[in-house]
Amino acid sequence: MNSPTLTERRSPWVVLATADDPWLTAGTAALQARGGRVLRLDGRDLLRPASLFDAFARELGFPGYFGRNWDALVDCLHDWHGHGGATKDVAIVVDHADGLLGAEFLGLFVPVLCQAAWKSNLQLDADGDPHGESPFTQHFVLLLDHTAPAAFADGAAAGTDVGVALTDGRLTATLTGEECRPGADPVDAFPWPPPEG
Repeated sequence: MNSPTLTERRSPWVVLATADDPWLTAGTAALQARGGRVLRLDGRDLLRPASLFDAFARELGFPGYFGRNWDALVDCLHDWHGHGGATKDVAIVVDHADGLLGAEFLGLFVPVLCQAAWKSNLQLDADGDPHGESPFTQHFVLLLDHTAPAAFADGAAAGTDVGVALTDGRLTATLTGEECRPGADPVDAFPWPPPEG
């Protein structure tokens, strides 16, 4: 399993960490030093699908035609170029994400973020084929105030073709399906829960 990064176009695509994790401070500083941007959302605004779509659209400046559904979220995140920076590289940090543990859609939300990041980092179109645009780094970090990242493992792993791993106190998620790795995502599938022994 790769250690998480915010500056490289590789998985893991989603990281759940505690709010005081020094990894985030170092990662965001490295991203910003390279001209990348860190955008923040408030997890308390993401507890229902409708408010989640509204928050992403508002905070990330999605176009007016954003369809406010899961497929449209993937499309807007991976095609998103309007964040106003000189570079397209971005980390999207969700503060106060603890409440998402109880969200019925957690097993859908994590794969959507993974899929959007995978497409952005490799600049693939909807069919998984190379797109004409330059790839850009895009990673998601969910910060937890009072909940251990491991508590999210079962919910995050409930998604289709998503593998999770717990490393250094962080829960990481990436895509594991064969169609999601056209020679670019080096992560091998890993089961959850981990095998005993």
